[in-house]
Amino acid sequence: MMPRYDFRTPRIFLDAALGGGTEVALDRDQANYLINVLRLTKGDGVLLFNGRDGEWQAELTGTGKRSLSAAVGAQQRPQPEPVDLHFLFAPLKHARLDYGVQKAVEMGVSRIQPVLTRHTQVARLNLDRMRANAIEAAQQCGVLALPEIKEPVAFKSLVGTIDAGRLLVFCDEDAEVTDPVAALAAIRLDNWHSLPLAVLIGPEGGFSEDERETLVKRPNVVRLALGPRILRADTAAVAALALVQAVLGDWRGR
Repeated sequence: MMPRYDFRTPRIFLDAALGGGTEVALDRDQANYLINVLRLTKGDGVLLFNGRDGEWQAELTGTGKRSLSAAVGAQQRPQPEPVDLHFLFAPLKHARLDYGVQKAVEMGVSRIQPVLTRHTQVARLNLDRMRANAIEAAQQCGVLALPEIKEPVAFKSLVGTIDAGRLLVFCDEDAEVTDPVAALAAIRLDNWHSLPLAVLIGPEGGFSEDERETLVKRPNVVRLALGPRILRADTAAVAALALVQAVLGDWRGR
């Protein structure tokens, strides 16, 4: 039986095919991290993953100052079945955006989609930075499936393009829901849990009235309040994703 997760061996993401008996090149940043930060040398072990082929044991083979390669050995973990969970959110600033992306990866989302609502305060995003944060979170937390990082999209465009068969959970402090867990459990009993999922988090200023009206008219939509306290958007994202994963998602051990 393959081990669930090796916590001690450094994990590196590579955008390259992985298979036993092959040799792969690591880039300059990865070489610097492994050699100069972790002080690894030739023959030391690492774990490699690419988001497609599972996780593989590997051994460092070439350790130049600016280059590094690794010989791939046995597969450590197979690639898990993907979770079809989209994380849709009004963008935040800098460190809070970094935090939101990292936590979404840890929560197992398959797509990260910034949404420009009426009250969104941030319109320009560094997608490369978002991808780097997603990779860092996956490397640190043993996640094998990296989410898609999508370009920002206007609210009206997003609502018009979401598949009607996808269950959309949107969080709104004005929702008349006193128990979000019970509301999601009722959905499960109605057999909606088999639908692909999306969680939408609005901006700090909340959704506008016309945005709310547009959302509630959509099929397969659930409007939730997240308890008695007002949460910051990054906190609300973690809370909502945890609720959805626990009641409808893969935390239930399906």
